Amino acid sequence: MDRVYNFSAGPSMLPLPVLEKAASELINYGDTGMSVMEMSHRSPAYENIIYEAQKKLRELMDIPENYKVLFLQGGASTQFAAVPYNLLVGSGKADYVITGQFAKKAYTEAKKYGDIKLTASSEDRNNTYIPRLTRADFREDADYVHICFNNTIYGTKYNYIPDTGNIPLVADMSSCILSEPIDVTRFGLIYAGAQKNMAPAGLTVVIVRDDLIGRARPDTPSMFDYKIMADNDSMYNTPPCYSIYMAKLVFEWLLELGGLMAMGKINKHKAGILYNYIDDSNYYIAPAEKEYRSMMNVTFITGNDELDKKFAKEAGASCFENIKGHRSVGGMRASIYNAMPVEGIEKLIKFMSEFQKKNPK
Repeated sequence: MDRVYNFSAGPSMLPLPVLEKAASELINYGDTGMSVMEMSHRSPAYENIIYEAQKKLRELMDIPENYKVLFLQGGASTQFAAVPYNLLVGSGKADYVITGQFAKKAYTEAKKYGDIKLTASSEDRNNTYIPRLTRADFREDADYVHICFNNTIYGTKYNYIPDTGNIPLVADMSSCILSEPIDVTRFGLIYAGAQKNMAPAGLTVVIVRDDLIGRARPDTPSMFDYKIMADNDSMYNTPPCYSIYMAKLVFEWLLELGGLMAMGKINKHKAGILYNYIDDSNYYIAPAEKEYRSMMNVTFITGNDELDKKFAKEAGASCFENIKGHRSVGGMRASIYNAMPVEGIEKLIKFMSEFQKKNPK
């Protein structure tokens, strides 16, 4: 069977050259005589892998030296607790913005640990936009401000970086990291699950400024403590070795492509042709407000629940996998992460056009 076009929100498709490279090294990596999956994380061969992964990520994102790069486990959801454990240590106050399900989960988790304020929310319009925020919206003594930069379920993304002044800005970038250039210095901490744009599930990347490390609450579990993880080069315990190796291959692929500037142009083109088709179709509707549309997660509906269900079913039978929208919102969602080729978008549009002809409203 030929490979399908996998529009899953995560775990998502990986670049074919990366999969082919991994396949060629699956049984015998380098001259080690073993797979990376079998390799001791303390061996020189693996230490070189994790060192190169960090080095290439720093190059891709232009990460300054005063930021640590951590390769952790537990998914981005674990960071919902790890962030307050490490950062909610001054006033005990933090300001959160809810723009979707994962932002709300982060807010709910943080409330267990301190004075957490819901500063703004887009729930009044079903999370179809991003609130405009200024420095005046945040408490002066907040330990940090938390946002979810791209909202996978609702298909929205911040088109600006909120000004938080001297308050550290924390961002969950799970579904948009490495999709385009981003100024890391505008953030105190960035975290992301790898299974959308970086690697298979199992790896979580945390990029944290040095001055935010070493301040964790006394009751912080060791596995949540950024200082312990940084002091041990992300190997306090056995790390997600194979996922880190795969991430390294993805980073190399991106660098060969021309880096995040080149990737950003490709992603803008992919999203643009899909959104333009939807807007011009007089059949499909993209609920997210144009100004805040995500490049990574394109949500759309027909306006008829039965037609939406039929679309998702027939798309799946036509090699367009995982295009059904999240169960909480319905409709359709095409997650077009870095690895999705332009060809996949063009063929999806052709399918959408044929479906429209066969299924008039």
